Amino acid sequence: MKFMPLAVKFPEWLKPEIIPGLPVRWYGLMYIVAFAAAFIVYRRQVRERNFPMTEDQVSSLFFWSILGLLLGARLFATLVYETSDIYIRQPWLVFWPFRNGHFTGLQGMSYHGGFIGGLLGSLLWCVINRYDAREIGDMFCASIPLGYTFGRIGNFINGELYGRVTTGRFGMIFPNAERFSPNIAWVREAAEKTGIQIPQSASGISPMVNLPRYPTQLFEAFFEGIFLWLICWSLRNKKPFKGFITALYILGYGIVRFIIEYFREPDSDLGYRLELVPNEMPLALAHPLTSFSTGQIFSAGMILLAVFMMLLFSHLPGKKPVIFYPAGSAEAPAGKNPEEKKAARNNRKKLRKKLK
Repeated sequence: MKFMPLAVKFPEWLKPEIIPGLPVRWYGLMYIVAFAAAFIVYRRQVRERNFPMTEDQVSSLFFWSILGLLLGARLFATLVYETSDIYIRQPWLVFWPFRNGHFTGLQGMSYHGGFIGGLLGSLLWCVINRYDAREIGDMFCASIPLGYTFGRIGNFINGELYGRVTTGRFGMIFPNAERFSPNIAWVREAAEKTGIQIPQSASGISPMVNLPRYPTQLFEAFFEGIFLWLICWSLRNKKPFKGFITALYILGYGIVRFIIEYFREPDSDLGYRLELVPNEMPLALAHPLTSFSTGQIFSAGMILLAVFMMLLFSHLPGKKPVIFYPAGSAEAPAGKNPEEKKAARNNRKKLRKKLK
C-alpha cells in the first residue's frame, strides 16, 4: 500500500502494554497521571488562596471523588454501553478484572458515568465535612480538564475510540479499525482520495481495506482537556459568582463533546440512540446532523444542567466569587487529640462563615 501525507499511519512502536508480556498498560498509567495532575493543580489553588483545608482533607476529598468516579464510570460502561445481558446474569464481572484466567483490568469506562459518580462523591464529602460545594466544585473544575487530557491519550495509545473515515488531512490509519470491502463504491473512492492502493489477489478477490480515520482521541485530549482547562484556569479568580467555574466546565465539556461526537464513529452495536430523520448511511462514513449518539444525548443533558446551575448559583446567597483567606488558614493544625481536632474544625468553620 502507498501512503500519502493525507493518511498518516498509526505508530507501529506504540503498544498498549508498557512492557510486552506484562499486564501493565499505558491506559491504566494514564489514569494515575490524570489523577495526579488534577491533585497537584487543586492543591496549588488551596495554597494560592490559603483555603482553610488541610492536606489530609484534600487527600480525603480526592479519595471519595475518585472512588465515585471509578464506580460511576464502570457501572455506566457496563449498564448503558453493553448490549448483551452478561453483566445482568453475572453482576460480579462488572468489577472483576480477569477474563479466561488472564488479568485484563477493567476494560470499558464511561466519562458521563464517571462525571455523575465523581460529582456525587465530592458532594457527599462536602456535606459531611460542611464545606461549600460551590467553592470546592470551582477549584475541582479548574483542575479536572488537565488530568482528562491524559485519559484520552491513553485511548489513543490503545488505538480505540477512533473517529469516522475521512479523506482529509487529519486522517490516520488505526491498525485495529474495521476494514471494508473494496467492492463498495465509497470505499474505493476513499482509498483513491487518500492514496491507498488496493492490491489484487491471485484469486481475483481484493483484501479488505483499512481506511484513514479521524484521531478523535487527540481532538478530545486537546479541546476537552487542555483548551477547556485553560479557560477555566484563567477565569478561576475572575468568576462572577461561586459555582460559575463548575457550571462553565460542565457547559464547555458538553458543547465540545457534542460537536466532536459528529467525528466519532458510534459503537456498531449501539448506533444512534435518536434519529430525527432515518438514514441508511454507514456509521463509519457519515454522521448526519439529525442523528444523535449516546454520548451526544448525555452531553446535551450536561448543557441543560450547566444552564440551570448558572441561573441557580447566580441567585443564591453568599455568592462572593473569590475569597483569599488570611495566611495560615489553609494548614490549620488538626491537633493531637479529639478535643483539639474538634476545636480546629470549629475554628475553620467560623473563619469560612466570617469571610463569606
